[in-house]
Amino acid sequence: MTGIEGGAGVRDRRHLHVSLSTAKTHVGRLLMKLGAPDRAQLVIAAYETGLVRPAHGADPPGTVQAVEGGT
Repeated sequence: MTGIEGGAGVRDRRHLHVSLSTAKTHVGRLLMKLGAPDRAQLVIAAYETGLVRPAHGADPPGTVQAVEGGT
């Protein structure tokens, strides 16, 4: 279970126009390739590598925005 089927994950995958199955596959492959035990570790890796950074402005804590040029 990746947790992608509920909450923000559903909005994110729909925005990207991918099926739930495709989203789960991508998350699973990232977990495997990075040796991460869970999605929280993927988020940490994204911050540490500069793939995402904290959003600026009035967004709630924990909100992130993609780095320009990232996918």
